[in-house]
Amino acid sequence: MTLLDRRALLLRASSLALACTLPRWAWAALQSAAADDPFALGVASGDPAPDGMVLWTRLLLPAAAAAATVQWEIAHDAAFRRIAQRGQAVADAALAHSVHVEAAGLEPDRWYFYRFMHGGAVSAVGRTRTAPAPGALPARLRLAYASCQRWEHGYYAAWRHLVDDAPDLVAFLGDYIYGYAAPPQPGGLPRTHPLRHARTLADYRDRYALHKSDPDLQAAHRACPWIVTWDDHEVENDYAGGTGRQGATDAFVRQRTAAWQAFYERMPLRASTLARGLGGLGAAGGVQLYRSIGWGRLAQVHLLDDRQFRAVQACREPGASTAAAVQPGACAALADPARSLLGAAQEAWLDAALARDAAGDGPHWSVIAQQTLFSPRRYPSGVVSTDNWDGYPAARERLLQSLQHHRPRNTVLLGGDIHQNYVCRVHAAPADPASPVVASEFCGTSITSHSGTTQQKVDAVARHNPHVLLADCDHRGYGLCDVTPSRWTTALRVVDDAARPDASIATLARFVVEDGRPGPQAA
Repeated sequence: MTLLDRRALLLRASSLALACTLPRWAWAALQSAAADDPFALGVASGDPAPDGMVLWTRLLLPAAAAAATVQWEIAHDAAFRRIAQRGQAVADAALAHSVHVEAAGLEPDRWYFYRFMHGGAVSAVGRTRTAPAPGALPARLRLAYASCQRWEHGYYAAWRHLVDDAPDLVAFLGDYIYGYAAPPQPGGLPRTHPLRHARTLADYRDRYALHKSDPDLQAAHRACPWIVTWDDHEVENDYAGGTGRQGATDAFVRQRTAAWQAFYERMPLRASTLARGLGGLGAAGGVQLYRSIGWGRLAQVHLLDDRQFRAVQACREPGASTAAAVQPGACAALADPARSLLGAAQEAWLDAALARDAAGDGPHWSVIAQQTLFSPRRYPSGVVSTDNWDGYPAARERLLQSLQHHRPRNTVLLGGDIHQNYVCRVHAAPADPASPVVASEFCGTSITSHSGTTQQKVDAVARHNPHVLLADCDHRGYGLCDVTPSRWTTALRVVDDAARPDASIATLARFVVEDGRPGPQAA
């Protein structure tokens, strides 16, 4: 199978389970169930369009197994009495027997149910939907955003509660997996795993199988369509374009290629994502991940890729495992106008998309869904991070100029990465809090990943940045946005303890953005 060698895996999983460090279902139960249920890793849907969406699953078959045929059905009802479409697809061995069905010809703005069949096995039923027609103005969109779900840092109770919140769409903004090896001393961690540091295609496939074995994550994928992008941990911490920890080496390009293939295999993405085909994954631009998802005239979501095309972090030390914070005056490269977080082609694409949004029939809400904190985060010491937009100030200035030039009706930025909730006013001049507010920002906390700081330190940072309306590092969860033509409302949903699988949920804070009035306001 594409997981670790069955015999070795079960031996390792059994020993860990006896030590109460690994839930038995996570590995041994998954392996034993695979013989009876080839759909044990679940189903998912994504990238909804007015006439269809992508349906995903992956057959758990031996790695040496040939391609297999999978049947699929889309129905108007959960009992599948009224079939809307049915067909068959090939689970290609070269893609780990994953299936990506691009359904089309469905009715706009409708909920559907779907399932897969192989042999005598039938998958769990997923619920998905189409987007509204391009000219329609729907009354509401419920959009959830989330990121950063390191396995050993907690349980996925947040996903269970998200299902109850019934979103229309989930935007996952990166760090679906973390490639770290199991810690040698796992004391204090809620759970662990038996996997080594991910480097090869088999390693990354194992890591996704681990995450997708979680029942709460599977339920969230079944609940509604997702739109997904990546950040760094799908490959390696703080990598930049073709440069990893050891530089722009052939070994890193091979690792990145393997990681990108595993990402595509495990996500509900269209075939066009492989821009140069499977054989071209190692080339620049091998994955076409930035794209726009329309929701009628209510919203246009521009989903970005801030890893594949970025310049190397300014003043990064060779061999460093992370991109360090720097004093701007001591790092001349920081101000280099040629440096980009998105790359020239993606910057031009986003500028053109915002110009279309600003046209007379454009959406009420332009949503820039990307990986990290866009607004400045100036530390009291004067240092700035080099891995987020603070590390690419000229690129941020170009995007702000684009917003001011085109003037979309309302702009909201969503982000993740920092494992903290930040709510910010986005000013035309980032260093001048008296300059006009041109957008609103909600940068979300993590599903489980630790923040690595204290609230006392975060409070000090917030006092140093007057555009920051809320900064919180103590809670894990997700953002839930109710979007109407006249108002955007974001609820910061947080679990009480991510270390407990039965954690409860609450709303930390709620903010609104009124149509035509940029900047969040406390509700």
